[in-house]
Amino acid sequence: MDLQQLRYVTAVAATGSFTRAAERCYVTQSALSHQIAALEREVGHRLFARTSRSVRLTEAGEAFVVHARTAVRAAEQAKEAAGAAAGEVSGTLRIGVIPTVTAVSVPALLEAFRSAHPAVRVELRGGNSDALITALRRDDLDVALLGLRTEVRPEGVASRELLRQPLVAVLPKGHDLAQRRRLRLAELADRTFADFPAGTSGRAQSDAAFAAAGVERDVAFEIDTAPLLLGLVRAGLAVTLLAPGVLDGADDVVAVPLSDGPVRTEYVAWDSVAPRAVARALLAVLDGMPEQRLTRA
Repeated sequence: MDLQQLRYVTAVAATGSFTRAAERCYVTQSALSHQIAALEREVGHRLFARTSRSVRLTEAGEAFVVHARTAVRAAEQAKEAAGAAAGEVSGTLRIGVIPTVTAVSVPALLEAFRSAHPAVRVELRGGNSDALITALRRDDLDVALLGLRTEVRPEGVASRELLRQPLVAVLPKGHDLAQRRRLRLAELADRTFADFPAGTSGRAQSDAAFAAAGVERDVAFEIDTAPLLLGLVRAGLAVTLLAPGVLDGADDVVAVPLSDGPVRTEYVAWDSVAPRAVARALLAVLDGMPEQRLTRA
């Protein structure tokens, strides 16, 4: 059993795919499969149940991968500690970002980080806040930029608030409510909505506000990207609620403030127990960026 085999196991567990795990580890799928098969023979148990359509951990695999992640992380931290002692931050920074982040210009942040730490490889992953928090807890990410309704804070991770913003109603130009200076949720009750998928943190912000207002609505379109939400609004097919910063440059839709709408809080989050050196370095860069560069590419 060697460290590379453990890396392969954790990669397959994280991606649910031998193909994607091989891409992540920069090896051929056949080489990765061969190494995992050899490890399974040594352990004496199948770690993955494979079908033509899916890969999942067996019960033995679930138990094994917990310790495999710990071993891989310990090896990475040992390497990083040696580099830090020599004054160099190295390794791979894995950062997760929601698609509607507005508190931080991600390109500007990563540009500043790479300038300060050119030896670090940066991997960027998109997703909804719930999935990114889970990835942080599982050590699949180092840092995440999140957006949650104000009543909810990230659990099981360390976090810091970056921005708090009320969502606005986004309407097509020419909509009969587009000229209003302010709206109440009840005035949107009979409109067709586009929103993020049910059960996600992005959707929960609007659902909670409508429930608090005692207003039912028709969400006909469930989309996980802001550009497509805006496209449906432009086409006159739906209205939606979004953070104002998401609309930068979208001059072909109208944003109307809400008197009883939801408020979204954006956070930067990281591992609360033992953040890696690359995570601490990114947080330091974020703290040191001039305010005008945080929200501009």
